[in-house]
Amino acid sequence: MHTHSTRLTFHLPHAASLKDKRQIRRSLIDKTRSRFNASIAEVDTQDLHQTLTLGIAVVSNTATHAEQSLDEIIRFLEAHTEAELVAVEPF
Repeated sequence: MHTHSTRLTFHLPHAASLKDKRQIRRSLIDKTRSRFNASIAEVDTQDLHQTLTLGIAVVSNTATHAEQSLDEIIRFLEAHTEAELVAVEPF
């Protein structure tokens, strides 16, 4: 069993409040959970309305598959949001 995880930091230029951020976060998490078999949650910067930090974890039988899954999730999140991905860090 292999586990891979990453931390993604997004800049939300259009979020004027924590309510706006919450809507964006909920949408991203729901889309990711419905499409991929991965754990995803907000892990930091809860009080900053223009910064969203998500943690993602994938478990697989092979390290290659886990890494490919994370890469696919990152590409999906970049393509399906107005937010700008500013950092990708191993967790």
